[in-house]
Amino acid sequence: MSEGERTDTEAEIRAARLAKVDRLRQRGDDPYPADFPGRVDVVSVRDRFGELEAGAETGEAVRLGGRITGRRGFGKAMFLDLADRSGRIQLHATADGTAGFDELSEELDLGDILGVDGQVFCSRRGELSVHVSEWTLLAKCLRPLPEKWHGLKDTELRYRMRYLDLLSSEDARALAIARSRAIAAIRRQLDDRGFLEVETPVLQPIYGGALSQPFTTHYNALDATFYLRIATELYLKRLIVGGLDRVYEIGKDFRNEGTSFKHSPEFTMIEWYQAYAGYREGMELTEQLVAAAAEAAGSDADVAPPWPRRPLREAITDDAGIDPMADRDPERLKSFMRERGVDESQDHTWAQCVDHLLSHFVEPGITSPTFLVDYPVELSPFAKRSPSDPELVERFEVFWGGMEFGNGYSEINDPLDQRARFEESAAAHAAGDQETQPMDEDYLTALEYGMPPTCGVGLGIDRLLMLVTASPNVRDVILFPALRERRE
Repeated sequence: MSEGERTDTEAEIRAARLAKVDRLRQRGDDPYPADFPGRVDVVSVRDRFGELEAGAETGEAVRLGGRITGRRGFGKAMFLDLADRSGRIQLHATADGTAGFDELSEELDLGDILGVDGQVFCSRRGELSVHVSEWTLLAKCLRPLPEKWHGLKDTELRYRMRYLDLLSSEDARALAIARSRAIAAIRRQLDDRGFLEVETPVLQPIYGGALSQPFTTHYNALDATFYLRIATELYLKRLIVGGLDRVYEIGKDFRNEGTSFKHSPEFTMIEWYQAYAGYREGMELTEQLVAAAAEAAGSDADVAPPWPRRPLREAITDDAGIDPMADRDPERLKSFMRERGVDESQDHTWAQCVDHLLSHFVEPGITSPTFLVDYPVELSPFAKRSPSDPELVERFEVFWGGMEFGNGYSEINDPLDQRARFEESAAAHAAGDQETQPMDEDYLTALEYGMPPTCGVGLGIDRLLMLVTASPNVRDVILFPALRERRE
C-alpha cells in the first residue's frame, strides 16, 4: 500500500468516526464525558477472581474503564478486549443482556475508551470475563490504531508519537513502568537513610557543577542572562553548608552538547550529598542504589556489590598502552593518539587528552559495573585532593556497558583550594577548553562559612535505565526525547 493510499484510508476512517460522533450528539449522548467514577483496575478483578473455574458465574458486579483493543463476533453477541494500564480482560455483550446493545454494536470502534458495568464470570474456555449490563462511551477514538501485532515499526515515529508506541507495544509500556519503579526505589533507599529530597533552581545566573556548555536564555523580569542548569551540585552543597547534612535531588539537567545513542542534551540526574562521608562511602551507596533500581525494574543484570575499583592511571596505561601521568605534556598524548588514528584535533589541554584516552581506549571495554578511581586534579575542579598524592583527587566514575553513568568524589571544603581550582579552570578556558567551570563567588562565600567533609555523587537516570533494561538507545527510556524538526 502506498503512502497516499494509506493516508486516504485513514482520512476515510476519521470521517466515518466523526459522523458517529455527530450521531451520538444528535441523540443527546456525550462522546467525551467528564468523568466515570467508581471504576476499578483490571488487575484488581484478576486478583479477586483469577482462580475461577471454567464456566463459573460469580454474581459480583464490577465497573471497568479502558480502551477497546479487540472485537469478535457480530449479530446478537460480541466479545471485546478492554485494556487499561494494569492489564486486559474480555467483555461479553449480548442483545438480551446489555442495555443499548444495538447502539454499542453500531457506534463502537477499536481504540474507543469505554466504561462498562457488569458481572464477572469465567468463560467455558477458561477466560476471565465480564458480562456487560451497561456501557458508556468515555472517549471516541477518531484515528485507527497501529496494527495490533506489529505496532509502530518506524523507530523515529515511535519517539515522536510516544502515545501510539505505548498503546501498541507492551515493551514500551514495560519500559515506562520500569523507569518509574526504579526511580521510586532509589528515592526509598535515600529516604530510609535519612536524606532529604530538595529542589534547587533550574535557571541559574552562573552554571556549574560539571564540564559542559550550557543552554542560555534571557530572564526578562531581571533583565539578565541566565542558564539552564548543567548540574545541581553547587546549590546542593550550599545546603550542606546550611546544616542539611544529607540531601538529594532528582531532576532535569541540560547540557548543550551533541546527541547519540547514549547522549541526550536534556536528561534526568540524581545527585546526593552526605556530610561526614568520603568517596568510599559514596561508592558503597552507589552500589546499593543501583542494585535496588535494577531489582525494582525487573532486571536480571548482575549488579551485586562489590564492584571492581580500578585506578584511572592503571586503566589507561593497561588499555591504551601509554602512561598518561608520566608528565603533563599534552603533545606527547596527542602524538600517541594521532599514530593510532584517533582524531585529537579538539584536545587542547593535557586534561582533555587524558579524558579522550579514557573515552576511546578504556570506556568501551568496561562491560560490567566498575569504578575508575583516583583522577588527576586537572579533570576534577570540585574533588578533594588525595592525602597521599596531591596530584590526584578522591574521585570515582562508574562505568558499565561501555559507558559512564555516574560520578562522585570527596568534595573540596577548603575555600582557598576551591578558588585556586576556579582560577585553573579559567586558564584552561583561555587555552581552548570551552567546557570549564566559571568562577562562582557566591559559592566561594558559602564555603568560607565552613562545609563539613562531604561526599557527593551524581547518577544519570536515563543511562542507568538503559543499562538495567538492556535498551540500545537512550531515547527508548525517555518518554519524549528531543528530535530534529521533521521535514516532509
